[in-house]
Amino acid sequence: MRFGLWAPVYGGFLRNIEDEGMPATWATIREVAQTADRLGYDTMLIPELYLNDRKGPDAPSLEAWSLTSAVLAVTERLRVMTAIRPGFHLPAVAAKTISTISDLAPGRLALNVVAAWWAEEAKQFGGHFPAHDERYEQAREFVEVLLGALRESPFSYDGRFFRVRGTVVEPKPTSLPTVFAGGESVAGREAIAGFADAYAMHGGTIDEVRDKVADLDERRLRVSGEPMREFAMAAYVIVRDTEEEAQRELARITTVDPASPGYASFQEFTANSALDVDVSAREYSVGTRGLRPNLVGTPAQVAARIRAYRDAGVTLLLVQSSPLAPELGRIARDVFPLVEREPARR
Repeated sequence: MRFGLWAPVYGGFLRNIEDEGMPATWATIREVAQTADRLGYDTMLIPELYLNDRKGPDAPSLEAWSLTSAVLAVTERLRVMTAIRPGFHLPAVAAKTISTISDLAPGRLALNVVAAWWAEEAKQFGGHFPAHDERYEQAREFVEVLLGALRESPFSYDGRFFRVRGTVVEPKPTSLPTVFAGGESVAGREAIAGFADAYAMHGGTIDEVRDKVADLDERRLRVSGEPMREFAMAAYVIVRDTEEEAQRELARITTVDPASPGYASFQEFTANSALDVDVSAREYSVGTRGLRPNLVGTPAQVAARIRAYRDAGVTLLLVQSSPLAPELGRIARDVFPLVEREPARR
């Protein structure tokens, strides 16, 4: 098991708490990234959203690829897993970006290819937003062009969504980035098994996660002869000295205010995501189903749950917490010693 974190590009993670003391600024991200790097966290996921789905569409949020270069420049070991949505990017241009970033920080970039779910965002920013299953076909072509251009020059491709002719991307990276992707529909999982190396999950119960790990490994083995390289799961973590303290914090952050602007995207998320489980407004209060793993309690309780997820197949835990920097310190101090970890990448 490796520990990672989810970058608070939206000014926090909580839909019911307006001010979490983590404004959507570079200063916040830099503090969190350098704290994680110093404490031995392995990977920072930087989500890509042009509208803020936690604090409301009118609230500030930060752009993923600008942050990626900045975070890599101010850290030494931390891998950055940056989300990229095929409907908002040209794959050959993305390959050129990755070529340059790989020269800046060799071996420290991974991708999280996201099929997207927010139609309103696509409308505002001119993204290409086809029907659900087609978005995974679009993602497959996107990855094929991106990796093809990083492997060989010149590179040509003639697909339904993307076409390139004699594309030259130089310099070539010393290694290709690991490609994560997430999706829960049958069409999504089948496509991901074909174009991704690793699977990224929202929070789930242990049984849900175990089933997804087995399913993706089986699909990947059938397609390529190899299992998935990594399984990442997002989870909101509350660690306190007593269980009562942890439960009080949980109640504080999940007292639903239906008028909160952070719930503006709730209906679109559930309608456009083809989820395999129901999501309540209370659970949506922290997003990415981060409460579903129930990593809430004393250090011993939380560590025991994390070990169970490790045994179910999770290899990378992407921590959300609030405020994030001090909570990363608490988790490293109180939970890391209770969980057998793989060393962070060097």
